[in-house]
Amino acid sequence: MAILSSFEKDEILTLIFIYSGEFAERVIRNLINDPSFCKSCGLYCDSCKYSVYSYVRNIRAAIELPSPAELPAFIDDPEKYMPKKIPEADLCISSGLHKDLLLELPYLIERAGVKGLIVPIEDFIEVPSGLRKQLEETCVELGLESAFPKPFCSLEPSEEKPIISRFVSELKVGRPQLEVSITRRGNSEVIDSTVVRRSAPCGSTWYVARKLIGVEIKKEILYDVIAKAHHSYPCTATMNVDPETKEPILHLAGFIIREEVEKALKQALMENK
Repeated sequence: MAILSSFEKDEILTLIFIYSGEFAERVIRNLINDPSFCKSCGLYCDSCKYSVYSYVRNIRAAIELPSPAELPAFIDDPEKYMPKKIPEADLCISSGLHKDLLLELPYLIERAGVKGLIVPIEDFIEVPSGLRKQLEETCVELGLESAFPKPFCSLEPSEEKPIISRFVSELKVGRPQLEVSITRRGNSEVIDSTVVRRSAPCGSTWYVARKLIGVEIKKEILYDVIAKAHHSYPCTATMNVDPETKEPILHLAGFIIREEVEKALKQALMENK
């Protein structure tokens, strides 16, 4: 891809996580492919994702800060609660921070030599639109790339954001991408196999893909299987209605995986003609 041309091929993208709460830990465990992480299939686990990848070398640090519930409602001196030192890295991913700490974060990472910031929005209460706009403006002033995907599985590459695009393209997380094959069983066409080309950052795409095998491709049947698998993983996005999108963010995530399965099916049907 052209957006990667300025980087050496053997130069790995480096990440730091500065976070509070479980969501970032879920993303980290998916990226390192922790074998104790995905237990959704229980006894029926066929280790579909284990030994396939690991990006543990890309992660320079994972720094957990106090949760917003443990901190004052308003913080006059946010540096008091921030890490004293962080390693240089290409990209910082932050989730679950107190709003005042999040506002301070771009200054902290810029001084450390970090070049970009991703703040996933799984709950609009954590990152309301006004806060997001402030962060965007600060990142522009500091020369940082930034992205605020709502939800995280909506993140896609962009020519204007080469470092964030490397995160999506090289670590193969962001908006899911699937390949499927179809076979005929009796009078029905069913999904015979699935390949995850890009996973949702939380890892749910692997579980959905596993549950699609053997499913009839009729829309009403397929939609039901996708929805059940997506909820069972489970998705961590909020069910509260987002004031900007007028939909719960969990529903947005569900629409995304459904659209990507449909794209993969359309491609498979074209190839079968």
